[in-house]
Amino acid sequence: MNKTILSTVVLTLAVGVGIGYGVSVYTSSKMEKTDTTSESTSQEKTKKILFYRNAMNPAVTSPVPAKDSMGMDYVPVYADDDGDNDKAGTVKIDPTIVQNIGVRTAKVKIEALSKVVRAVGRVDFDEEKMARLHPKTKGWIEQIFIDKVGQTVKKDDILMSIYSPQLVSTQEEYLLALKNVKALSRSPFKDVREGAKRLVQSARERLILLDVPEHQIKELEKSRKIKKSLHIHTPVAGTVLRIGARKGQHVTPQTELYMIADLNTVWIIAEIYEYELPWIRTGDSAEVTLISVPGKVFKGTVDYIYPYAEAKTRTTKVRLVFKNDDLRLRPDMFAEVNIHVQNQKDALVIPSEAVIRSGNETQVFVVKGAGKYEPRLVKIGIESAGKVSILSGLKEGEEVVTSAQFLIDSESKLREATAKMMDIVTVPKKMKMDKNNSKEMKND
Repeated sequence: MNKTILSTVVLTLAVGVGIGYGVSVYTSSKMEKTDTTSESTSQEKTKKILFYRNAMNPAVTSPVPAKDSMGMDYVPVYADDDGDNDKAGTVKIDPTIVQNIGVRTAKVKIEALSKVVRAVGRVDFDEEKMARLHPKTKGWIEQIFIDKVGQTVKKDDILMSIYSPQLVSTQEEYLLALKNVKALSRSPFKDVREGAKRLVQSARERLILLDVPEHQIKELEKSRKIKKSLHIHTPVAGTVLRIGARKGQHVTPQTELYMIADLNTVWIIAEIYEYELPWIRTGDSAEVTLISVPGKVFKGTVDYIYPYAEAKTRTTKVRLVFKNDDLRLRPDMFAEVNIHVQNQKDALVIPSEAVIRSGNETQVFVVKGAGKYEPRLVKIGIESAGKVSILSGLKEGEEVVTSAQFLIDSESKLREATAKMMDIVTVPKKMKMDKNNSKEMKND
């Protein structure tokens, strides 16, 4: 009986102690939670809320508290999180996220830019070393000495002989003038002697103007016999490209007798696109390769840049000059052209992939701190070998984003648009408050 009573008392005491301890712990926890909540609420009240963002879709925002389709509250974005004093569009990203999305950066450097402009060209004749031969008088071809296209000739080689009545009569006049000057050489009148000499000189000049070669004029002076046919010589060395008359054919000054070109030097006309023209300068070295001569590289220079563009191709012609002693560069061949353009010294350069092109604007993201990126408008120059020159907007030593910048750009534009939207919302509220204050002051 006594043991039963004792057991009951002990059990009652244990239950009471347990209940008291539980109530104490619950009360303490509730007070701590209340203190933490109030502290958090107090901190939140001190921060400026810029906007509210959908927790499941960060692209969806709201200027006022809202709920998504699942009933979840939008998450507030505070001024401290967005860098209230930073430039519009500046983005802050957690270092872990920076690593996960693969953000890479590069320094802005000053260095020389070099470029190889590649183009397609066509081999052409050197027009400065071409000759198209026409007779100076009417006549008939008596004999042809060079009668095959493709033959090579040296300067002053005899091409053909021609019979022309005018040439015969001019020879007669010259011989008569020579006889006359000899007969009048002892005349006591000086004017007569001088007149005879001028007549000889005039007759000789007519022969020269009719392309009678010098050696035949001297032979005429020596032999004093008229030549029925006179020679036509080539004024240049080169290759015969066309023959326009044959033996016995009647020719006139309109008849092209020969077309001759010196192929030891050729032109290559390359087509250059507009965006590559700023690189090209006369004197730049060039290299050419041909399908017909594999492994052979021909070296030349840029001789002339034509002052107009082609309407159909929107390209500009550039003339290159090449030595062609082995005659492997044949006119009308197509060639692959590499022009080594002049270097740009002391250019401010960044990697090409760092540039974001949007409409008429180009921008980059500049690193302003750990996980902090600022959009910057830049003016770019010429691109070469994966690099681009910066004309304005950056300084040497600054750091720009070279990868994942499109993700950063999306976030930047989102924040900039949201900030503008918040400004639109804030202005009417401020105007309304100012209006209410003015009413209250008026009532007072």
